[in-house]
Amino acid sequence: MSLLRRGTAAALALAAALSLAACGGGDGGKDSSGKADDGGKKAVAQGGKGFGDAATKTAAMGTDAAPGQFPRTVTHALGTTELKTAPKRVVVLDVGELDNVASLGVKPIGYAPTEGDEGIPGYLRKEAGSPKSVGTINNLNLEAIAALKPDLILGSQLRAADKYKELSRIAPTVFSIRPGFTWKENYLLNAAALDRTAEAKAKLGAYEKKAKQLGTDIGATKPTVSMVRYMPGKIRLYAQASFIGTILKDSGLPRPANQQVEDLAVEISPEKIDSADADWIFTGVYGDPGTTKRDTAQSNPLWKSMKAVKAGQAKDVPDETWYLGLGVTAADKVLDDLRGFLVKK
Repeated sequence: MSLLRRGTAAALALAAALSLAACGGGDGGKDSSGKADDGGKKAVAQGGKGFGDAATKTAAMGTDAAPGQFPRTVTHALGTTELKTAPKRVVVLDVGELDNVASLGVKPIGYAPTEGDEGIPGYLRKEAGSPKSVGTINNLNLEAIAALKPDLILGSQLRAADKYKELSRIAPTVFSIRPGFTWKENYLLNAAALDRTAEAKAKLGAYEKKAKQLGTDIGATKPTVSMVRYMPGKIRLYAQASFIGTILKDSGLPRPANQQVEDLAVEISPEKIDSADADWIFTGVYGDPGTTKRDTAQSNPLWKSMKAVKAGQAKDVPDETWYLGLGVTAADKVLDDLRGFLVKK
């Protein structure tokens, strides 16, 4: 169902959304370690108790305030937050929030990137401006955030639940449940806080139309697509419940059976690299390739024997959009890349 038809959440759905917060409170480069007192971060990490229904719960969040109405109360992953006036000084705590606000014409004053990929992503440099560093997603600098005097902080329970109380003392704080496959719902939640819901819905509508058109233009017989990401200490096959997984689904592109699981990813060893085979293989690398097992995996005779590799249809793709982007701007660029690879000229 299109997110454009999302209306005011029913009371039961809202109560369900808030129940997660009552119990304890990426796709990025690192998952939460999930300590017992982490504010519920473990529950919504990969395969956790609150993982599967995170999108449904996030869709129930937001505000009943009319466009332009302030004060407004925003319901989010860790409770409710009142915004007395329209935010002008926004700090974002992950690249998903950075993509979200930049796409809505807001240049944030502070930004926390992922470890190993610090700085403003290349595809957002023009739109995002020059926000100050406030640490990284797993090591926030609260003093730096406070010094910026923000009037809104946007982040997620998965990344920073254990810092929520401190952040809330600095400025009104709105948290989604997690980044990743919930990116559309997160976008609308962020837009609700910024009073830019109409713009967000329009951009999601354009994305959905573009994804559907891509599927049509590829044709009735669609190739299978495998998503491989090399990371320090692990190789992942990205599955359905991931940012890239939602884009492939929206475009109608089928996945190999071992990636048709409702989780973020399946981990494999270099010796099992042939389990990544498909008609097309798209590979990303997180951070320094030298710290990953990419070379080991791709020097394996099994890699060279796969049909996608033999056909010249194993391609490297930008990690910062395909895996780290987590927003509508990145999703739009991924659709452009897929069109370039898969639509016959």
